[in-house]
Amino acid sequence: MSGIGSRLRQERERLGLSQKNFGEIGGVEANAQGNYESGGRAPKADYLSRVAEKGVDILYVLTGSPKPAVLDNLSRNEEKVLGDFRAMFKEDQDAIRRLTSSLAEHSSGLNGKIPSTPKES
Repeated sequence: MSGIGSRLRQERERLGLSQKNFGEIGGVEANAQGNYESGGRAPKADYLSRVAEKGVDILYVLTGSPKPAVLDNLSRNEEKVLGDFRAMFKEDQDAIRRLTSSLAEHSSGLNGKIPSTPKES
């Protein structure tokens, strides 16, 4: 059970939430959330369903394997970037979104065109 608890904590921290806030999303008190994370109790299906709606990767929490992403038409580099992004804390994801938005705006401002990049396989 400790594996599930530690992965649940990782997902909570990735989303930047306190135990109290995360527990509220799942419909439980902070002490129940703490028990889930420490392995003292197992979360129920309705709790897991609620936190999944807020972006928790339940497959990862339960099995240790992340949910496979639909990656049709992505290059290996794009798959790697996406995988790395999904593994980041929420604050880091926010910083990356700001950075990529700024870079895309800059690139599209160059002669009014977005530079073409070769698609690697």
